[in-house]
Amino acid sequence: MNEILPGVFHWTTIHERIGREVSSYYLSGPEGAALIDPQVPDEGLAWFETREPPCNILLTNRHHYRHSDRFMAAFGGTVWCHRAGLHEFSHGEVVQGFDFGDRLPAGAEALPVGSICPDETALFLPWARAMAVADGVTRRLPDGPLSFVPDFLMGDDPPAVKQGLCSAYTRLLDRDFDHLLPAHGRPWIGGAKEALRKFIEAQTSE
Repeated sequence: MNEILPGVFHWTTIHERIGREVSSYYLSGPEGAALIDPQVPDEGLAWFETREPPCNILLTNRHHYRHSDRFMAAFGGTVWCHRAGLHEFSHGEVVQGFDFGDRLPAGAEALPVGSICPDETALFLPWARAMAVADGVTRRLPDGPLSFVPDFLMGDDPPAVKQGLCSAYTRLLDRDFDHLLPAHGRPWIGGAKEALRKFIEAQTSE
């Protein structure tokens, strides 16, 4: 567990189903505590017991439910996903839908991304000047560049998906953020907005 920004903790685990490393986040800011796309860290649930309980879980898309059930069993609360993804939860999971533009727990604002799937969401955290993103863009190494996830994860028409992602990310640049928190890959702390702008420019100039 690493506190990468005041009130923002990051950790990585191996996702059992896909066999790849994924990122999760715990938020403890001025508007309460929450988790983003959580898996249980190596430290276990006990790590959270001495902190503000993470009674809200924010999903950047429906596929990132991950270990939410374990956190809900331990701490109670609510799992939040964009309502376009609620059909995924047909095995007794209790998930609350939100719309783009909604203000969510922990001071997060839900912003539209789409392209990969209708429920693909960016979570803007004004108090941390951070933007959490789902499955489009990644950073494989702590000091590496931004890149798209592999084409085989982008459906039947990767070029069209990438074009849609670039359009959505361009809209995100209207927000005041300096840090990027991807669900796949390592966080970009400081200068992330400019890095995302240059990434988009590189993609659209090809």
